[in-house]
Amino acid sequence: MNTLKVGDKAPNFSAQDEQGNTICLSDYKGKKLVVFFYPKANTPGCTAEACNLRDNYEVLKSKGYELLGVSADNSKKQANFKNKYKFPFPLLADEDKSVINAFGVWGPKKFMGREYDGIHRTTFIIDEKGVIEQVIDKVKTKDHASQILE
Repeated sequence: MNTLKVGDKAPNFSAQDEQGNTICLSDYKGKKLVVFFYPKANTPGCTAEACNLRDNYEVLKSKGYELLGVSADNSKKQANFKNKYKFPFPLLADEDKSVINAFGVWGPKKFMGREYDGIHRTTFIIDEKGVIEQVIDKVKTKDHASQILE
């Protein structure tokens, strides 16, 4: 797993969101972008994380941040997740894992003694020029917005 680091240029990704719209890094040129990777829609940790970002969305926007969630779920699962919790930001359905692999967040994980490959919950803050200015790899799901705003 070769995760991107602070100072790296963000990969120029392109993927479909929950509504089938194509979202690219270039759509956010000149803006600060928070890209948060989460393992699976509608699971307790991912729901807590995304809801915390939703609840602090206006504060994040006021500080100049745009938000983008990414998992390997299909667009239908992402749409259900977004509609159920009324998220004001797009969720990428990265089924082929092209964005996930470009950021280097797919790799071996352990859960309850079992090893498997999956998405590592990681958040990247990308500056206006497309450079990664912060990587959060120890995400506090219930208090993630404050980690971004620190």
